[in-house]
Amino acid sequence: MTRKSTSAKALARSYRAERSLTFVAGLLAAAAGAAALLVGFRVFGEFRAARPVLDPIAVDWLGARATLAKIVAIVAGVALFVFGLWWLVRSLKPEGRPDLELDRTEGSALTVTASAIADAVRADAESVDGVSRARVRAVGGTDDPALRLTLWLRDGTDVRAVWEDIDTRVLARARDSLGVETLPTAVHLELDATDRRRVR
Repeated sequence: MTRKSTSAKALARSYRAERSLTFVAGLLAAAAGAAALLVGFRVFGEFRAARPVLDPIAVDWLGARATLAKIVAIVAGVALFVFGLWWLVRSLKPEGRPDLELDRTEGSALTVTASAIADAVRADAESVDGVSRARVRAVGGTDDPALRLTLWLRDGTDVRAVWEDIDTRVLARARDSLGVETLPTAVHLELDATDRRRVR
């Protein structure tokens, strides 16, 4: 996996497969609709436009092979149902939180869980001056971890100073602790709601 794709994972969960399937389904539906319009406007001739939607030749052919047609229809329906169910489960499945294996030596393996990584980075981030609270999520894979970091800042906080502390202290410490040269991180900044003043 390239650094670019890992950075993309840090920004947001990828829905590329869902978008691709939706695009293909929409393209097929648009093509079918366009073909129906062309037939209806007699682009393919008067005879074709006057024929019923279910071609009599095809209906007769299927009628002569009713058992085979039913079997094919049932198998296709079950296959589509299974595929749709699998796709639904895949789409609703929560994004994984990978654990990081620091040492794979047999007998002395050392694995840091995703929750431990997130808790350590969160504690460091909340110690930065101006940060009231933080939320961290470890994403990516075991060999290419990434972080999503949301920071709630107090009113009047110097954003540049916060960013420097996060980059040079919090993330640098995380990289050193995990033994990685790069740790793609998406940082989202919010103003803490407790610091907002209601206007009367």
